[in-house]
Amino acid sequence: MKILVTGGSGFIGSHTTVELLQKGYDVVIADNLSNSEEWIVDRIEEISGNRPYFEKIDCCNLSELKKLFLLHSDIQAVIHFAAYKAVGESVDSPLSYYRNNLVSLINLLDCMKETQINKLVFSSSCTVYGEPHYLPVDEKHPVQKAESPYGNTKQIGEEIINDASISSKLNGICLRYFNPIGAHPSSKIGELPQGVPNNLVPFITQTAIGKRKELKIFGNDYPTPDGSCIRDYIHVVDLAKAHVVALERLLKSKNKEKFELFNLGTGKGASVLEVVEAFEKVSKVKLNYTIAERRPGDIIKVFADTTHANEELGWKAELSLEEALLSAWNWEKHLHQKN
Repeated sequence: MKILVTGGSGFIGSHTTVELLQKGYDVVIADNLSNSEEWIVDRIEEISGNRPYFEKIDCCNLSELKKLFLLHSDIQAVIHFAAYKAVGESVDSPLSYYRNNLVSLINLLDCMKETQINKLVFSSSCTVYGEPHYLPVDEKHPVQKAESPYGNTKQIGEEIINDASISSKLNGICLRYFNPIGAHPSSKIGELPQGVPNNLVPFITQTAIGKRKELKIFGNDYPTPDGSCIRDYIHVVDLAKAHVVALERLLKSKNKEKFELFNLGTGKGASVLEVVEAFEKVSKVKLNYTIAERRPGDIIKVFADTTHANEELGWKAELSLEEALLSAWNWEKHLHQKN
């Protein structure tokens, strides 16, 4: 069975592709390599023993996307990762985020409708909840005005998929994940940011290895126990496995609604300073960090209620924060040796 994975050479996409290949699926990766490298496809093959098809295309280019669907006419379902994903960057460049994240989704849904493919797993985000009214956040929490254009593209993306499922045969599962971190235990794939990292953990590992002079912690005056923001950090391998579970729910027609939502997290919050401390413990490296001003678009505290995913999908995060941080550090050291 052939599955299309857009953004499949990216951070979460590459790990999900590995899980799919190891379960016997054929995978077509569609990626424009705007935030990844083509050699990741070689690494995916090394880990899984199978090579995915790779098509270098931009999902915003409708004619290219249509050609891909014609070339791979036996695609059964789609997992859609391809998107810009940096909160701060989206505040500075909102139009590029709306254009890239929404046009690519609309193009994809058009092609799926044309080729009668009606199963979609969508990469969404806990940013749709904004600053939460209560914790832990469950799927019934109201979607609030987004704190950033990035978050808004995820909200609108979910609305588009929901509307499309009402008007067509589309079945969609939106996975709202919290903060993915870590790397594959092989250290062959992991988070690979282009330029200055926008996410905490690659900035930590790059600082620890000497690539960055110092880590900036954005704000220590938030109303939290240590003044830094709190997030729910989930190991990328756990997250990748959840995508396969969601996909198989659709393939086996086990979904109870045509449009479903699931939170993917650990159910535990950790502050930025706690993550720094945990990293120093597992890596035995002392980090050089300073406190900077708060960053626009950041929320104070959020972590997941994962009951719905645990009970309905039969999925649960199994790997710890320390395991995720150690895998990220091993990946960083591997990259350093490679260069």
